[in-house]
Amino acid sequence: MFASCWGGLLLATVARHGGESVKLLVVEDETKTGDYLRQGLMEAGFVVDLVRNGLDGHHLAMTEAYDLILLDVMLPDVDGWRIVQSLREAGKATPVLFLTARDSVEDRVKGLELGADDYLVKPFAFAELLARVRTLLRRGAVPVQADRLQVADLVLDLSKRRASRGATRINLTSKEFALLELLVRRQGEVLPRSLIASQVWDMNFDSDTNVIDVAIRRLRAKIDDAHEPKLIHTVRGMGYSVEAPDVS
Repeated sequence: MFASCWGGLLLATVARHGGESVKLLVVEDETKTGDYLRQGLMEAGFVVDLVRNGLDGHHLAMTEAYDLILLDVMLPDVDGWRIVQSLREAGKATPVLFLTARDSVEDRVKGLELGADDYLVKPFAFAELLARVRTLLRRGAVPVQADRLQVADLVLDLSKRRASRGATRINLTSKEFALLELLVRRQGEVLPRSLIASQVWDMNFDSDTNVIDVAIRRLRAKIDDAHEPKLIHTVRGMGYSVEAPDVS
């Protein structure tokens, strides 16, 4: 049934810390783009499975184990929106990087809200794609233990709505905690102000307001000012992220 898609699969190997290979799924219907991605990622040392339609991509994403999925939004049969939504509803936490020519804020927010981990607009430089792939792979799944989230020495107790760094309790307002929880759950991902506004304040982002910037500044004062390493980062022109420094 899937013989046609398997004919397009190419494999390479890359070592990670445990000596295992890192396996990526590319779902891209544009022949040149798909071949370009496959070749470049293989040369970077990854295992690459390439399929050219949504049905085959959905099948492999649901049945095979991948470290990351690179997913085109506009596919000829099942679009990327539906695929990522189906994955998340099935409890699949595999990181997803959307690739699309649709660059409106609404499309970006929709993709992230459906469960994508990052969003890259075509045309893009391969160096940027590779950097984002490595960032998502390095981030992996956010450590979750029952009702607890953690990044470095920052711990969020979700049931008690409390935050701490090391042995220091940090008092946060309900909005500050919601903002920090969003950033930690999407650790390593740059979140645009529009997404933060919709998720935390349930409002459309107005570029003339500095509500988000002020909230981040206050949160950073509580979380980072008296502690090392610094965890809240500003990416100029893009948004904010929480990420622990790479100590490897």
